[in-house]
Parts: sequence; C-alpha cells; structure tokens
Amino acid sequence: MEVSLTSIAAYSYALVAACFLVLGAPLAVRQRRRHDVALGLACLASVLWGASLAWEAAEGITGAPVADCAELLRNAAWSVFLLVLRGHFTDPASRMPMRLQPVLVLGGLGYLACLAAAAGGWWSLADSADTGALPIAVRVAMAVSGMLLVELVYRNRTLHERWAVKFACLGIGAMFAYDFYLYSHALLFRSVDSDIWAARGLVNALTVPLIAVSLGRSKLWSSPLAVSRRAMFHSATLFGSALYLLAMGSAGYYLRYFGGSWGTVMQVTFLFAAVILLAGVLFSGSFRARLKVFISKHFYRYNYDYREEWMRFTRTLSKPGPDLGERAIEAVATLVESPGGALWQRGESGRFEPVATWQAPQLAASEPADSAFCQFLESSQWVVDLHEYAHSPGKYDALVLPAWLAEYPRAWLVVPLILHERLFGFVLLQNPRSPVKLNWEVIDVLEIAGSQAASQLAQQDAANALMVARQFESFNRMSTFVVHDLKNLVLQLSLMNANAAKHKDNPEFQADMLETVDYSVQKMKIMLQKLSRLDNAEQPLALALDQVVAQAVALKAAFEPRPELAVEDPQLRVLADRERLERVVGHLIQNAIEATPRTGRVAIRLLRQGENAVIEILDTGEGMSEEFIRERLFKPFDSTKSAGMGIGVFESREYINELGGSLEVSSTPGAGTTFRVLLPHHQQETPAEQGAQRARRAA
Repeated sequence: MEVSLTSIAAYSYALVAACFLVLGAPLAVRQRRRHDVALGLACLASVLWGASLAWEAAEGITGAPVADCAELLRNAAWSVFLLVLRGHFTDPASRMPMRLQPVLVLGGLGYLACLAAAAGGWWSLADSADTGALPIAVRVAMAVSGMLLVELVYRNRTLHERWAVKFACLGIGAMFAYDFYLYSHALLFRSVDSDIWAARGLVNALTVPLIAVSLGRSKLWSSPLAVSRRAMFHSATLFGSALYLLAMGSAGYYLRYFGGSWGTVMQVTFLFAAVILLAGVLFSGSFRARLKVFISKHFYRYNYDYREEWMRFTRTLSKPGPDLGERAIEAVATLVESPGGALWQRGESGRFEPVATWQAPQLAASEPADSAFCQFLESSQWVVDLHEYAHSPGKYDALVLPAWLAEYPRAWLVVPLILHERLFGFVLLQNPRSPVKLNWEVIDVLEIAGSQAASQLAQQDAANALMVARQFESFNRMSTFVVHDLKNLVLQLSLMNANAAKHKDNPEFQADMLETVDYSVQKMKIMLQKLSRLDNAEQPLALALDQVVAQAVALKAAFEPRPELAVEDPQLRVLADRERLERVVGHLIQNAIEATPRTGRVAIRLLRQGENAVIEILDTGEGMSEEFIRERLFKPFDSTKSAGMGIGVFESREYINELGGSLEVSSTPGAGTTFRVLLPHHQQETPAEQGAQRARRAA
C-alpha cells in the first residue's frame, strides 16, 4: 500500500521539529550568552514551525494562520541569530555601519506587518490565486535576505573564524536556499508543488548536523552538546551504509523491472553481492582508518580525541601479561594507524637490541649506543619519517641510517623512547593503513606516547631487577641463618671435644657423643640442601609440642646451668616445620644459658593459655633494660656477644610471626628474663596418634 503524500509531509515536518528540539532545548535552557539564547530561540521557532506544519499535513488542513505565523517567526529568528553572529548586538557601541540601521528597522517592521497579516488570515498560500503573487513574492524576498545575511556573516570572517562558522552558514543558507527554490517555483507556476513542499522538512532536518558540528568548532558561542569522534564515526558509517543500500536497492529494482524473466534472479544476486561487498568494506581496517582520518580532518580542529586516545593508550599498556613490549608497540602504532612494528631497547651490553615485535617480522640486528643513528635520536628527540628522509635527507642533517634499517619491510617511522633526556629505546613502525600527514600535532603525540611507553618499560625493568635482587637477598639471608646455626653446632662440638679427654672412657659419654655428632651431621646436610635449593618448600605438619621442646632441651643438657623442663599440658599441638621450630626454641634456651651464671637457673615450662600453646623460658641471669629490648634486641646484626651475629632472636621472632604466633619478652636488669612463645593450638591428631588409633581399630 502506497503512503500518501500528505502522510509523507507530516512525517517530514515532524522529523525536523524533533531534530531542532534536540539541538535547541539545551541552549534555550542554559541562556548564558547572547549566541546561546539567539540560537536556542531560532531552534525552538523551527520546532514550532515544523510541528504546526506536521499537524496541518496530518489533519489535511491548508492555510492555517498558526503555520503561517510559525514560519514568519522561524525566518525572523534565524535572521536575528545571523545578525548576532555577525556581531551587531554585542555591545551598545555597535560596529555596524550607520547606513544599515534603517534597513534593519525596516526589516523588523516588515516582519511585524507580515505577522499581523498572517494572524488575520491574509497570508495563506492557499489564497494566493485570489490575492495575487504578493505573499509568495514576500516569501521569496525573505529567503533572499536570509541568504544575504549568511553571505555577510561568512565574508566578514577571518580564515580561522570561517573554519569555525562555515558549517553553520552552510546549514542555515541551505534552509533559505530551499525556501527560495520552493517559492520561486510557486511564483513561476502560481501554485506550490506538493512534492517540493513535502521534502522541505527532510531538507531542513539535514541541516541540523551541520549546525551541531559548527557548534563544536566555534569559539563564538559554547554548546552543551559535543559530538564525539566515535559517535561521528559510527554515524557516518551508518549513514553511508544506508545510502549505499538505498542505491543498491534502486539498482536491484531496475534490474528486476527491466530484466525480464531473469529479473528476479538478477535482483537477488545483485543485492546479495552488494551486502557482501558492504560487509567487506565495513570490516576493512584500511577503510576504517581512512574514514577516521577524513572525519578528523574535515570536521574537527584537532586530529585526536585526546581523552579517548589517552584512555586507550593507558588501557593497552596496563593489560595484564608479560608482553609489555608488544603492547607498547601496539599502543604507539595505533595512534597513526600503523599495522605493526618492532621495539629496540638498550641492553646490558650497551647496545640497542630488538626485544619485541607486533604483527611484524623480527630482525636480529642490534645498534651500538654510540652510533650516529642513536646519537641523533638522543640529541634531537625527533620522530624520523623514513619516507621524507628518502626524498629530502637534508632535513635530518646529522642522521645516518644503519644498513639493517633498509632491509626492514615497509619501514615508515622511527619513534624514539626518551627517558630522563636519554634514549631508552626506539620503535620502528610500518606504513599506515591510510595516508597520515605528519603535522606538528601528530609528531607531538608520538613523542609524548614514546616517553610514556619508555616509563612503563623502565618500570618493568626495575621491577625485574628488584625481583632478582630480592632473590639474592633471600639467598644471602638464608646463608646468614645457616652460618648462625653452624656457629651453634661448632659450639656444641667444641664443648664435646673439651670433655672428651676427661670422659672418653665413659660409655654414657661415648653414646652421647655419637648422638651429638650424628645430629650435627644431619643438621649440616639439611642446611646444605637449603643452600643448594634442592629441598622442596617447607610443609607445616601437626607436631606434638612437648616432643619438639624436649628434643631442644636434650641438646642443651651438656651446658650449665642445665635447663629444666616442666610439661603442664602434654596434649599441645602446633602446625610448624619441626626442624625450624626446634632451632628457634633451642636458640632461646641457649641465650638463657649464656646469660645465666652456673649457679643460676634456666626453666622451660609448657602450658596452654586459651587458644594458644605457650612455651615459657625463664632464667635468673643478668636481665635486660626496656631500652635494650625496644631498640636492640630484635635488630638484626646487632649483638652484645663478641662472637655473636645478632640474628638469632630476629629469626626466632620472624618465624613465630610467620606461624601466626607472637614472642613476648619481660626482663628486669639483675633479676632475669622470661621469653614467652605463643603459638596457635592445633586440634588435629599427630600422624603417630592417628596410626596408633588405626592400629587399635584394626585389632
């Protein structure tokens, strides 16, 4: 079913009303500057005009006074906006030539007279056959005056200002030009053409994007509406696709209409091929790149939407993963639509070596840091255009390109990565998907992006170096602890050797000596395994605490005063590594023995306190001051002993904290010291008890 021309006119004028409402409502509400107010009122007058004509077409009414008055208001509002844009109403001391003032006054009076005539019903085009050609001729004159105002605004602008207002002049001029065409045709044939009249709304709607783009450019008035490059890109793609499909649909209809018996087949085949071609074009990286460049070049002052580009650049560099070099190349290359590139970075040898590629072949070519090429990049910090260098090498006076660079396929740009005024590396980019003009803006963006990429790469190198340093630190720290344990073993063996001459014939001493030697050998094997990293990571086990403490006390039985053990709760269990926990307890007992005279007392008590298992080590030795405990006791490599290393108590506290416990110290100078080791109590049974319970169940 065909749509009537009346319905088309209704939709056409309704569309233009909606478009101008979206454009003008925020401007009219804001009302900060004269330009905002004038443009907002002009848009709202166009809304009233479009809505009244849409209502007139929908109801089948012709010559309604409301529509005629709305059209006059629309013409007057756009004329006033052009005058404001020209600058006639900026201040009382107008720069307008005095001879034009009467013309403006007469024009205003003329609009008022026409408005009164329209309100009285003497302005309708439907009555033009009776009233003569006067209403049409006046409309033609209004259209001509509007075009003259547009020409006046544009002609009296500087080149920079023309760049800002040209799309607004084009849009407003198109509205008046179409009115001129419509009413000239009506004046010639003494009737309004219904097709031209119906298309008038659509033509006016097409001018709205032009005015919106000019709003984003102009410094003469500010707009709350901003058309982003992304929205413009997708809108242009959608609009172009619609025009393409419309053209292909028309061609398909032609083939079907004139193709005879093959018409339907030809139409279907043609339309399907057209859709495939459109999909291929839309998914083409080169086409998308060319469209972005075209939009940035012709619709915006700057080539980049810096917020979008910087967010994308940062997101690319911040992606998780180890391939930061590839991401750095991608982030820089995307700024100039380059499909790939390679990264050279200064190595430990002092040469710049290829470390990463992105969608490009790898070259095993390094460049000395003192070469003329690297020295030029560091001193000038220029982005080198290899194409420009090939045509006019004089621009780069001291530049000498390395031989390997000529072998790189499709080489285009060399972007230096500058960090603290030094050349950290450089990125070599391939030819772009679409032609890119390297003006000052593009070069500045590449230089800033290169510096940012250099900072990220340097931070990664620093993190890797720190990780290696921490590994060495961990190894050195373990070595220190091993040396400390060796010192204790040497002390035990020395004590045993000193007593050997006196007790060598004692069978009990011989058995104790063999046990001590065997224990020392096992301890040294464990320490060697840790130093050579042959052992696996420590696995905490459920340990019976009384057995661990009893073993540590037994190893100190040969010293005086001999430590005494009292176990108040033999059911205490903790999760820990047996060898390390025994070493911690043994070290605390050894310190208590060394700080206590032979006539003194060292007592170890094992008890439970709430959810904690407590190992209490008490001595009646010299004691320590609060200042010493606070400032020196737990400080590594600070010892009061002549042969001490000062890491025993530090290691003990670190491991106890690692187990989720704490180490408490209370001491009184001259009265003794008490160490309290608090460890979380573990409820699970030991493996021995579990095996015994399974054996009882089996029996």
